[in-house]
Amino acid sequence: MEDMLLNEEEKQIRDLCRRVVKEVPHELIRKIEREEVTFPREFIDFITKNGVVGLRFPKEYGGKGASWVAEASAVEEMGYLGFTLSCMYSLGTIVGEPMYRYGTNEQKEKYLKGITSGKLYGAEAITEPSGGSDLFGMMKTTAVKKGNKYILNGQKRFIVGGKGADFFVTYAITDPNAKSRTRGISAFIVDRDTPGLKVETLYGLMGNKGGGTARIVYKDAEVPEENLIGELNGGYEVFNRMMIPERLTTAAGSLGVSTAALKVATDYALKREAFGSKLIEHEGINFKLAESLTLLQSASALVYTAAKAADLYEKGQTTQSYARKLVSMAKLHSTEAMWKIVNDAMQIMGGIGYTTVYPIERLLRDSRLGLIWTGSSEVMKMIIQHEYLKEFTNPDYWESRRDIEKDALDFRLEEEKVFK
Repeated sequence: MEDMLLNEEEKQIRDLCRRVVKEVPHELIRKIEREEVTFPREFIDFITKNGVVGLRFPKEYGGKGASWVAEASAVEEMGYLGFTLSCMYSLGTIVGEPMYRYGTNEQKEKYLKGITSGKLYGAEAITEPSGGSDLFGMMKTTAVKKGNKYILNGQKRFIVGGKGADFFVTYAITDPNAKSRTRGISAFIVDRDTPGLKVETLYGLMGNKGGGTARIVYKDAEVPEENLIGELNGGYEVFNRMMIPERLTTAAGSLGVSTAALKVATDYALKREAFGSKLIEHEGINFKLAESLTLLQSASALVYTAAKAADLYEKGQTTQSYARKLVSMAKLHSTEAMWKIVNDAMQIMGGIGYTTVYPIERLLRDSRLGLIWTGSSEVMKMIIQHEYLKEFTNPDYWESRRDIEKDALDFRLEEEKVFK
């Protein structure tokens, strides 16, 4: 990201994360690819020890009180390690957000401090076999109050970090008779050692190995009532707040993955010769680089604009709807850009890029998940148009603007404006 878009504090955080990323053992990445490591606790311990976890949270909870812009710059640096570790890093912010915004003092002391100190690692248990994109419409997991506990029954799948997480932020139906499903769901903290919780399937994935992606089964799982996050039946509000860091960090991590792919491809093009000159001197190659760089810069600009909007939302200077729209745009554009940039990096390198001699094939496999995870590209488009139409149909939005339709030569021919 251009230095001119970061203030001094944000630059310091970015530079700290860059130094930490540089020191992550290369052998750890290779072990993950060989599937010798299925959950990277070593990585989590390393980044925690170096003080880069939970940057967004106040210092009293072990964070740095950083901005969303600083958080985005940190995750972008982590993306240089690949999409898996970028996602694993981001989960600290993602699962910490509901505790910070809606949690009790006891929850913050135990779980938020647990995240920033490295004593606890949390995962989000959201997706179900019956519902991914249509989570709230298709949710089956229930939580029934019995005495001072909630009894959970159901399943969650594709849970990144599921194999090794110490606790799960999960959602369940608490009012099956609610007029709207979004009004009958609650959020809970479920500890790994909860009676009735079982980590079952560990999924085989095309890419993003090492994330411990698992299926979680709740069978009469007993969750203390003090582990309810926020208000009873207030899970939809918690979820929407949680989606800001989830999608913004996905967008930011995609920038790092794209930069890594371009670095490898550019190095290769500067050294490799074909038809009597370096690859970089061939128009077909240097035009691909130019296109990729332009795409990356546009994605970067949108990610940091969205991060700034999230900061303004925190201060009450813009609406959640506007921040949500920009974050969705950033997630959509940066993941789609990543997929194309990594593909083109492989194309620049030719056959050798398709081998494990270089990391491009890993970045390609990993990056495909970006278009699906934390809300597919199609879901992002649904959100974007939905939030835009809310703005568009608000008379105040257009009150100070020019009536452009009156610029038409025959704008007075109202009889020609037929809509039904």
